[in-house]
Amino acid sequence: MSIKRETIADTFALISFGLVVGMSVELFVAGLSLEQSLHSRLLSIPVNLLIARPYGMYRDWIMARGRKVTSSSLMDSIMDIVAFLSFQMPVYAVLVGTSGASLDQVITACMGQLGALILMGRPYGIYMQMCRNWFAERTPLQAA
Repeated sequence: MSIKRETIADTFALISFGLVVGMSVELFVAGLSLEQSLHSRLLSIPVNLLIARPYGMYRDWIMARGRKVTSSSLMDSIMDIVAFLSFQMPVYAVLVGTSGASLDQVITACMGQLGALILMGRPYGIYMQMCRNWFAERTPLQAA
């Protein structure tokens, strides 16, 4: 796939996944109003625009390392979780830290996010790959 198509696919995947999952958590777990959640999701779009492709490249690199050990669905799951957690946690920490939180608050917030990031790692990896497949260039024979 071309870099342009992969960038579009990775960006679409992160924004759409973040919109659905983030809004669900905000509405049904955190108790935000619909207006608050929409505001939060709109604010997340610029961040997701900046990190979507770097995350996709990082995930590809992590997945390749895991596949050198073994090519199994269990390894893919583990590597997706490792990639998502190790990339997204620092991003989250910076976002919380720049909002004026103390170091203790940042650490507490990150510990609260730990489980969510672990749970979302594999589903997001599968969804991102599905988006890449949707955006892949098709030859005339593939399209038929």
